[in-house]
Amino acid sequence: MAEQVSWVPEGVDTGKPSAARLYDYLLGGGHNFAADRALAEKFLEAQPHARTVARLNRAFLRRAVLFMMDNGIRQFLDLGSGIPTVGNVHEIARKADPSARVVYVDFEEVAVAHSQLILEGDPLAAIVQEDMTRPGVVLEAVRATGLLDFTRPVGVLTVGVFHFVPDEADPASIVAAYRDAVPDGSYLAFSQFTHDLRPEEMAGVVEVMKKSQNPVHPRTKSEVENLFDGFELVEPGVVPSPLWRPEGTNTDDPDKAAIYAAVGRKG
Repeated sequence: MAEQVSWVPEGVDTGKPSAARLYDYLLGGGHNFAADRALAEKFLEAQPHARTVARLNRAFLRRAVLFMMDNGIRQFLDLGSGIPTVGNVHEIARKADPSARVVYVDFEEVAVAHSQLILEGDPLAAIVQEDMTRPGVVLEAVRATGLLDFTRPVGVLTVGVFHFVPDEADPASIVAAYRDAVPDGSYLAFSQFTHDLRPEEMAGVVEVMKKSQNPVHPRTKSEVENLFDGFELVEPGVVPSPLWRPEGTNTDDPDKAAIYAAVGRKG
């Protein structure tokens, strides 16, 4: 039977698991349902350190935003932003500059509804409900918010989402469309699942996620590098997420990351 919860938007089928809610569960969030938790347990069977993977990916997001802030970025476009948990982009950025602007983009109803609650009354941040794989539609909606100035550099974030984009959707053309929409001096932060690090575990994850609304498509290091066409990769390039500009003493096992991470600069 579908769960009835006050923050669930009308029409959401809580019996169908989603990747956004699974990720929320792995991060310790409370915006997930029984179907999501059941899928997450199967996910954990395939990848026992999945909570570590989620934590490391979230930590990369924080470091990438702060890196961009250090390099003059004050406006961000977060594609496939998911369900808000502690350490959102606007929270990270505003600690460095209270005037930072953020537009989030997601199509998952619970992610959008919860984002709207969090951002209510915030004049410098907004959520757009669109599919990031349709850049033209997304960019039109983002421009309509009036929050981002596309004549000035933008920090584009695609963190932990492109492994849900199949090859037949032409991920390179999607990235290119966002690249072409922003001026020189803009940055792209990118992370996604790979089968390079623990191939047997990743094969299990792929199999588990076939039963969800969001099948997974891992990519090799060279495939990820190719998505940065038109960007100059900043050091250290495409690496397991905990190895991308770690802070302090890094004791995380990069093989357990399961995710490649990188940041590139346009122009």
